[in-house]
Amino acid sequence: MSSPKQAPLWLLTLITFSGTLAMHIFVPALPQAAHDLGASIGAMQMTMSVYILGLAVGQLVYGPLSDRYGRRSMLSLGLVIYTVTGLWAIFAPDVHTLIVVRLLQALGGCAGLVIGRAIVRDTALAREAARRLAMMNLMVALGPGTAPLIGGALTTAFGWRSIFVLLAGLGVLNLLFTWKLLPETKAAVTPDVRSLVRNYGLLVRSRAFLGYALGGGCASTSMYGFVAASPFIFVHELGRPEFEVGLYLAILICGIWIGTAAATRLIPIVPTDRLIVCANLVSVVASLVFLGAALTGHLSVPTVLGPMVFFAIGVGIASPASLGQAISINPNVIGSASGLYGFSQMGVGAICTALTSLGSDPARATALVLVGAGAIAQLSFWVAMRRPLPSASPPSPTGASR
Repeated sequence: MSSPKQAPLWLLTLITFSGTLAMHIFVPALPQAAHDLGASIGAMQMTMSVYILGLAVGQLVYGPLSDRYGRRSMLSLGLVIYTVTGLWAIFAPDVHTLIVVRLLQALGGCAGLVIGRAIVRDTALAREAARRLAMMNLMVALGPGTAPLIGGALTTAFGWRSIFVLLAGLGVLNLLFTWKLLPETKAAVTPDVRSLVRNYGLLVRSRAFLGYALGGGCASTSMYGFVAASPFIFVHELGRPEFEVGLYLAILICGIWIGTAAATRLIPIVPTDRLIVCANLVSVVASLVFLGAALTGHLSVPTVLGPMVFFAIGVGIASPASLGQAISINPNVIGSASGLYGFSQMGVGAICTALTSLGSDPARATALVLVGAGAIAQLSFWVAMRRPLPSASPPSPTGASR
């Protein structure tokens, strides 16, 4: 049987990073939007928390549905929601409306996250899928790396609402590309609902999967807490101008890019579990240095940014490796595994973002959150490694050889 046309990697990259782009690009606009809407810092941070929560919950839905009804149709549905809510956000009259719209926007944007990853795994074996995911993450990281700079420039020149004009336009562009260029990559044999439920149950009872999913979230999206707190750390605590926030976040994304570039070279030659643990350990040490600076009163741009760059490098290596392991647990429910993994990631991100808003010292709260998340990640990975992955091949119609 001939293999179907492969989905272009650049298209998978575009639809994958669109969901998180809507979060990163809005960060520099938080102070201006708070002033314009008469909202508190906590309320504006809630627009970030609910967005991450929406990314988490939505992936639980899109994953199983894409296993049942196909990748292409469910992705198109998500992109429609993403586009419509982007247009709605332009006219949000108050922070409460904006919070609701951001939640709905995330429920649309998460389709690209879960389905993009599933398409990669559809067409490759486990180790090759991890390498391709790392390559895709390498390109995805370039988008959010420039997003804070773009968001800051748009906010300064045209106001914070212009950000949602751009996001709505991106949604339309993604819809057109999906319609024209994206092939269907799901297995030719469509599983019935009972099979999906049974396989999903096996997945959530797998100690290996839960270890990689929880550990992967703690090792990667815990960084979202720092992203949300960064305007208040750099502007309010350190007295830096608002436009510098986007630059600092771009530097951190470059750290992720460096780590992901290293992962594409290391994954084929280093045992994956060892790579995951060591990469996350780098992040843990970096967060401890950041915490030390916050506790001893030596907080400055270098003592914040320096450790966080190393934290980001660890994220760049650990994230695609742990994802590749997690979605290889049960090849019969790749979409469901991708969705549940994404839920874990974004759920951790939402919790960490909410926790960093507690107390009167954003830097100290953020450092404590990162250290705690790193410790949980280490424990989770060690639990997962005690349960060996089953050997399995992806469904033959996807084009990967058995």
